[in-house]
Amino acid sequence: MMKTPSDAIRNSPVRLVPGRYAVLRCADVPDGSGWFMIARDPDEVTVIVEESAIPESHILETDGGYGLIEIRVATGFESAGLLATVTRALAEAGLNTLVVSTYSKDYVLLKEESVAAGLQALSGIGFRVVGI
Repeated sequence: MMKTPSDAIRNSPVRLVPGRYAVLRCADVPDGSGWFMIARDPDEVTVIVEESAIPESHILETDGGYGLIEIRVATGFESAGLLATVTRALAEAGLNTLVVSTYSKDYVLLKEESVAAGLQALSGIGFRVVGI
């Protein structure tokens, strides 16, 4: 049964992941480990990593100073419009976002100075913010 975005929001906790993150555009997957996330397509490699662990090799561009908000999605792939609802709330708060997803979680990267406003916007649409 398809769940509404409101159903998903009500049952999906949100938390701020500790650390300060950077988004890297790389020529190839950098050496080492400790990456938060690596995405590779035919044109580029994007790496999200804590700023304290930025590698020295293969980096073409770096954009740092991000906070990382985790949305632990309770409804899996059953909620059409969930990310649209999330990004709309953040856009209405005037926030620029980068969203990445895994099988069971969505992550929103916001510049550090925007994290509190982002958490407030998500709370305002019904997310339960935990761990703060």
